Amino acid sequence: MARASLILCLLALFVAVVVAERVNKSSSAGLVWSTAKEEAELVRKPDSDVDPTAGVVDDIDGIDGGFSSLDGMLQWAIGHSDPEKLKETAQDVQRMSPDELKQRQMEIKELMEKLKTPSDAQLMQIAIDDLNNSSLTLEDRQRALHELLILVEPIDNANDLSKLGGLALVIRELNHPESEIRKLSAWVIGKASQNNPTIQRQVLEFGALRKLMMMVRSSFVEEAIKALYAVSALIRNNFPGQQLFYAEAGDLMLQDILGNSSIDIRLRRKAVFLVGDLAESQIEAKDDVELPFFSNSLFLKSVVDLMVWPDLDLQEKALLAVKSLLHLKTTEARVFQEFCNLDILLDKMKQQLQGLTQDEFQKDYAVDVENLRREVELIYHRKLGQVGQVPT
Repeated sequence: MARASLILCLLALFVAVVVAERVNKSSSAGLVWSTAKEEAELVRKPDSDVDPTAGVVDDIDGIDGGFSSLDGMLQWAIGHSDPEKLKETAQDVQRMSPDELKQRQMEIKELMEKLKTPSDAQLMQIAIDDLNNSSLTLEDRQRALHELLILVEPIDNANDLSKLGGLALVIRELNHPESEIRKLSAWVIGKASQNNPTIQRQVLEFGALRKLMMMVRSSFVEEAIKALYAVSALIRNNFPGQQLFYAEAGDLMLQDILGNSSIDIRLRRKAVFLVGDLAESQIEAKDDVELPFFSNSLFLKSVVDLMVWPDLDLQEKALLAVKSLLHLKTTEARVFQEFCNLDILLDKMKQQLQGLTQDEFQKDYAVDVENLRREVELIYHRKLGQVGQVPT
């Protein structure tokens, strides 16, 4: 509402100046004012039965930074102004000297510039400048990172973050003593890296992957979750990133998360999803040698065991990961059968899902997961060489 009042005052003054200026240039001896009805014909007037400022606020919010022309602004202002007050203001302006009138016009121009909506790049530069300010308060630093989190979602904006020098600053914030700042920084990096090879490459060149992997082990759960989110975004469909992840013992990190029942379930969901994604990447890279940890018995068991965890979302993600792992050439059906007890767990999962189909709120989801379970079961038996019959 304050913004609306400011704009209305500004526009009223603008109209008065323009009208007075036109009158001064006119050969007419006097000024003839149109009635309110005539003015309403220029633009739509707000409903007189409701709060007159309500429509004004909506109109102002909708113009997104300005009018297409001065005449358009003039007409809008006339239609939303009180004719008597406008007349008085115009008469006051007419009594101004040329120098005073010019000064008033300059003031109006300055105010109009301030009311313009800044571009994403300008907003990003403001946030980057804030992060570069060592005396910035913790609250303002968080605000700057929150703004970047929103701004970097479009891929062009994410690329601008690097061009404006912001990527290096955000990576620097990963070492901030406050966990909340580290969490937000990891989140921004993850958001900017998603499906963006340019940013992925630059983040890796800055050496941020190792730091993010260390943060995954943080005792601050939210920090660990956002760090793993960033790691996943960095190495997704990115072979050099995956190679560096494996070199930093990423497989052991994932195995520790998957096998530790005391770890927050959100972190385990992200970890098992990443396993499936990495296995899928390995399948697509047909000519590359498969990495040994995919066939590690303990690693495989840590994934398979999650199929019967009492969380349907986690079960689904574990099934998807097992499905991809079964497609790998180096994984052995015997290991899934004898060490991971995949037969037993598939059957146990079937019983769990049958119970959930009686739940009105989970029935549809449980049916979808059961269909996926049957698909995995078929792939497993095919790998065993027992395609003939699949239990129903």
